[in-house]
Amino acid sequence: MYKFPQGAAAVALAALCFGAWAGEKPPREPLGLPRIDWPKGNPYSPAKSELGRYLYYDTRLSADNTVSCATCHAVRWAFADGEPVSTGIRGQKGGRNAPSVINRAFSLAQFWDGRAASLEDQARGPIANPIEMGNTPEAAVATLKKIPGYPPLFARAFGDEQIDADRVVMAIATFERTILSGNSPYDRYKRGDKKAMSPEQIRGMSVFFDKAKCDRCHENANFTLNAYANIGVGMDKADPDLGRFAITKDPRDWGVFKVPTLREVEHSAPYMHDGSLKTLEEVVDYYDKGGNPNKNLDSNIRKLNLTDQEKKDLVAFMKALSGEGWQQAQPPAELPR
Repeated sequence: MYKFPQGAAAVALAALCFGAWAGEKPPREPLGLPRIDWPKGNPYSPAKSELGRYLYYDTRLSADNTVSCATCHAVRWAFADGEPVSTGIRGQKGGRNAPSVINRAFSLAQFWDGRAASLEDQARGPIANPIEMGNTPEAAVATLKKIPGYPPLFARAFGDEQIDADRVVMAIATFERTILSGNSPYDRYKRGDKKAMSPEQIRGMSVFFDKAKCDRCHENANFTLNAYANIGVGMDKADPDLGRFAITKDPRDWGVFKVPTLREVEHSAPYMHDGSLKTLEEVVDYYDKGGNPNKNLDSNIRKLNLTDQEKKDLVAFMKALSGEGWQQAQPPAELPR
């Protein structure tokens, strides 16, 4: 697991990285990633990103001052939370695994079921969710208005000190779009550095693209189509989570969930929408057996008949997708007072 700097070193690293964003241009995407298409209605600015970082880590957005965005999407766990399902206010458990925030800038629809059309829409959800932050947008805004340190930050980000729910989620989304992962061994290998990946990882790349054909769903620079698929996880339960079907009521969406990125996948265990698979080895075994049969199983899910060595190589390749660009998004040394 990535070893994060602690104490003064962490503060210094954050100051260095965020200080480098002093210009009006967005931070440059790491090797291997495309340019971010910043929304016209919420363009990047360093002041807005800085404000969003404070808000992202501030538990005072929740009803009882115990839960922030970072509670369920923590840098320690590659912006997931290391648990099968997340814990909100009063110790309540959610129903799904917290997906990583990393590289969410490259997807419009958010959540496992795609119910949020943008990162801005996604940021609204947890604040008002009774299991997560258990608050209301109005109450969260009222709290922020009482904190003297926030109005000047809103003024720098938006031109005046007005604090409202729209500005809160715009700032959080701006910060989240800077949480990126690229410049991995795979990216450097593709650029021409043939020593960037180990022989095992190179063999695993062949398994990934040629034999297992994982790229039918996990393709492009971010290793996801940003589409949805029923891979059978949880479909053998008496009352399964029906995923996107609950949103659209379209029979084609029965049991389908958003295909996640594989960037930093080694750091964001456990896996699947229900957090039911603890390791990458378990994930590979699940796909190798052909998933759980059900009435809407994706046509790409089939028995793979991988050898033990091919399974090891495939796991090694997925670890070659761990890169750089997100580790600097550490908590602020101090929140506004």
